[in-house]
Amino acid sequence: MAILALPAIASTTGQPATPEQEIRYLLTTVGTSGCTFTRNGTQHSAEEAAAHLTMKYERAGSRIKTAESFIDRLASESSWTGKPYLIQCGDATVPSRQWLTEQLQSYRAAGRTPVNLATTD
Repeated sequence: MAILALPAIASTTGQPATPEQEIRYLLTTVGTSGCTFTRNGTQHSAEEAAAHLTMKYERAGSRIKTAESFIDRLASESSWTGKPYLIQCGDATVPSRQWLTEQLQSYRAAGRTPVNLATTD
């Protein structure tokens, strides 16, 4: 499954990033990270992980309204086993929740703040 190529960052006109853009940024970052992802005890390439998370996101549809809900509800653990997803980049292995949250914080720190499209999640 291919990752959809959508704009991943806010425009240069200073418009803030939407939650959709933030999530697509995270998916792209996963797919291009070169890291190894462990899901249910099996290692997967970055591209495979991005495809899996993209599938979960597309199936979730409008239930995912923020990048935080994407991380918490779809990208942190197996919905079947409850086992956390792990990401290994170099010698460090961390839970995907931590890694993705750090990526999101860096994205926002670069001046890309979310537009709040929904008041509840």
